[in-house]
Amino acid sequence: MLNEKEMTAANASVGAEARQSSQHNDIITESAEKSKSLDEDLKAYQKEMRRQFDPAYLKTVTMPDLYNSVFERQHGLIEGLLPRGTYLFVGSPKVGKSFMMAQIAYHISTGTPLWNYKVRKASVLYFALEDDYPRLQQRLYQMFGTNEAEDLYFATHSKKLGDGFEEQITGFIKEHPSTGLIIVDTLKRVRESTGEYSYSSDYDSVAKLKTIADSRKVSMLIVHHTRKMPSKDKFDMISGTNGLLGAADGAFVLSKKNRTDNAATLDITGRDQQDMRLKLTRDTDKLIWILDSVETELWKKPSEPLLEKVAQLLTENVSTWTGTATELCEAINADVKPNTLTQKLNVNAGRLYDEYGIKYENTRSHEGRKISLTHDSA
Repeated sequence: MLNEKEMTAANASVGAEARQSSQHNDIITESAEKSKSLDEDLKAYQKEMRRQFDPAYLKTVTMPDLYNSVFERQHGLIEGLLPRGTYLFVGSPKVGKSFMMAQIAYHISTGTPLWNYKVRKASVLYFALEDDYPRLQQRLYQMFGTNEAEDLYFATHSKKLGDGFEEQITGFIKEHPSTGLIIVDTLKRVRESTGEYSYSSDYDSVAKLKTIADSRKVSMLIVHHTRKMPSKDKFDMISGTNGLLGAADGAFVLSKKNRTDNAATLDITGRDQQDMRLKLTRDTDKLIWILDSVETELWKKPSEPLLEKVAQLLTENVSTWTGTATELCEAINADVKPNTLTQKLNVNAGRLYDEYGIKYENTRSHEGRKISLTHDSA
């Protein structure tokens, strides 16, 4: 009996040691695999860095790269009228450009709708470089009375492009991170005094302003003049060469048939903007512009049934969802491949949030890719 017990105990001990040894070996193997994976990742990273620092390196992306990326939503300041970007605002002298700039600046800084268009509230920096403070005071009082806009800032002096103007804007945005619009009235006042006016110099002047706006993720309106020679195409009347419009994201042209008329036409074109024509009338008392009609109806994106299915997945009781693309296909009963579903959501992430209030994230970990959906109410 004693021998049997001793043997049983010994066998149990051996079995426990064997299991512990096996577990220990599994941990070592797993640790080694992780170490190997990290080492491979480090080598791949170092290889990519060497490639990028090669003088012959050219950064490119493939179409799948684009579809597999989720980019920040480009929100316009005035829905359907002023997308994010850098735009020329052009008109003949004394046509009412500065009054229009003040009106746009006021509505954006207060977040109140402009005519029939929804406005996204943001701070505004207005370089009123052809005015002084007394004139600004009288103009604003005539237009808006004592209804103040605390997020509307004016400057009547600035430095030139390439000589401190960029730094002035950067400094202002650091102090006012809610800045969404910068108005430069006029281009001539901030342009470098080179004496050369060619396609190249025109393009470079606007391109530098666009670089500032793009890097700071703000919109910019650049006030400029039309030339005297008439043209059937309103945008051919922009004073200077085509380099100005070529470098900008688009342009607004404010024009009248006669200088004494209160009626005007506002023509709009742009990369991210449909061509539009607005008929305006100027209020003779307040000197604000009133919208009479729009010749072009706003273009609307076609419906995307997939987004509606995703939105239906989240309810008042279920405000978050996390899983793989395959699991999401099953959850919404989508007749598409998981990869196709992911690409559609990557491209339409901004639209999913704007129309349904659902934040979309697509992350990768050692376990694979995961999709996360979160409703704003969560």
